[in-house]
Amino acid sequence: MSLSPPAEPPVRASEPALSSKSAAPAVTLPYNLPDLVCFAHLHWDFVWQRPQHLMSRFAQHGRVFYVEDAFYHADNLIEPHIEVKERQNGLKVLVVHLPDQLRHQEQNSEQAQYEVLRRYFEEQGVQDFIAWYYTPMAIGKSRGFQPVLTIYDCMDELAAFKFAPPALREREQELFQKADYVFTGGHTLYEAKSQQHADAHPFPSSIDKAHFGQARQEMPEPADQAGIAHPRVGFFGVVDERLDIELLRQLADAHPEWQFVIIGPVVKIDPAQLPRQQNIHYLGSKDYQELPAYLRGWDVATLLFADNESTKFISPTKTPEYLAAGRPVVSTPIRDVVRPYGDLNLVQIAATADEFGQAIAKALLQHQDADWRQRTDDYLATISWDQTWQQMVELMQKKLPSATTSTSPANSATA
Repeated sequence: MSLSPPAEPPVRASEPALSSKSAAPAVTLPYNLPDLVCFAHLHWDFVWQRPQHLMSRFAQHGRVFYVEDAFYHADNLIEPHIEVKERQNGLKVLVVHLPDQLRHQEQNSEQAQYEVLRRYFEEQGVQDFIAWYYTPMAIGKSRGFQPVLTIYDCMDELAAFKFAPPALREREQELFQKADYVFTGGHTLYEAKSQQHADAHPFPSSIDKAHFGQARQEMPEPADQAGIAHPRVGFFGVVDERLDIELLRQLADAHPEWQFVIIGPVVKIDPAQLPRQQNIHYLGSKDYQELPAYLRGWDVATLLFADNESTKFISPTKTPEYLAAGRPVVSTPIRDVVRPYGDLNLVQIAATADEFGQAIAKALLQHQDADWRQRTDDYLATISWDQTWQQMVELMQKKLPSATTSTSPANSATA
C-alpha cells in the first residue's frame, strides 16, 4: 500500500520513486561485511530511492539497522523506548520514541536517543559496525559511538532545502571530520564536497533497468490513468519546492491538447498553490512496483524542476528510470541532467515554457527514432545500482580493519 507523508515532513533528499514496497535484486558478490548502522532523515516506508536501493543490498551481506528520526508522543508519560520494524532482506528500521517534553530540548533529546540506541545495540551484540550517514543532524545522537568506518552518503545539499535545520551546515563540517569517505549523489555535488573532504567520490543516481524496463512490455493500464486522453506528458516524484509549478501552469495553458499526469505526494508546499487546469491530473502517491505501468501509458516523461537553490545540486534518479522505460524525456537545465544526458542527446533540455513546449512536441515523435533508442540503451548498460553498490563496497574494504570483515553469525545476512 502507498503511505501518506507525515503532517510535518522532514527535509527530504531529491528524487524518490514513490513508495518503498520493493526488494533489491539478489546480489551474490562474495563480501563479508560488519554490521551497518544507517542514520537517515528519510522514512524507510515513504519513498523508494537511494537509501533503500543501497541498504537493501547491504542487508544481503550483513545486519543493517536503519535509524530514523525520533517520534515524539503528545504526552510526557511514556518512557523513551525503541520500535523495531523488519523490512527487505531482514533490514531493521529503528525508531526511538520520546515524550513530548523533549521535543524542543535538543541536547536532552539527542542524549536520550543515544542511550536508547546504545542499549539496543548492546542487546543485539552490535560492536564493530559501519556508520552510514544521510543527514549530518544525526551526529548529535551518535557521537558516543565508535564505528570502525564512517561514510557520509551526501544525496543533496540539504541546507538549501525548505525547512532545513539552522545547525545543518555546522553539523556537516563535524561529519566531514569524522567521515572516512564522502560519497555524493551526483557530479555537481561532488565538485562542491570534494573541496571539503579529501576522500570524496561521486556516485550519481543509478537505475534498476529490469524494473522500469517492464514499461516496454504489455501491461494493464492503471484504472485512474486509463480515462485520461493522449498525448500524455508525465512526471513522478515528490511534489515540493523543487517542482516548477509556474512552468506546469504555462504548459497546460499553452497546450490544452496535452494531458499532464503528475504522480507523487505533495509535501512542504500548500496544495492550493498547484495549478488546477482541466488537463492537469494529480494521481497522488503510487507504489514503486506500480510505476512501470503508469510510465507505459505516457507519451513523454518530464523533469519539471525549478531553477532554485534546492535544485542546484540534484542528480535526478528519474532520468535513467524514464529512459529505461523507453520514454522520451524533456528536462529543465539541471546540471546533472545536462551532463551527461543532454550532452549525449539522450534527453532534451529546455529552459523556458516555449522551449519546453517545442521540446515536448519533438519528443512526441521520438518513439520512431531507432538511433535514439539504441544510444539510450547503450548508455543505460553502463549503470546499475548493483554496480554502484559494488564500487562503494570495494572502496570501503580498503579502510575496513580485516578483523571486522570475517564471517560470523552477527555478520550473516540470516542472523
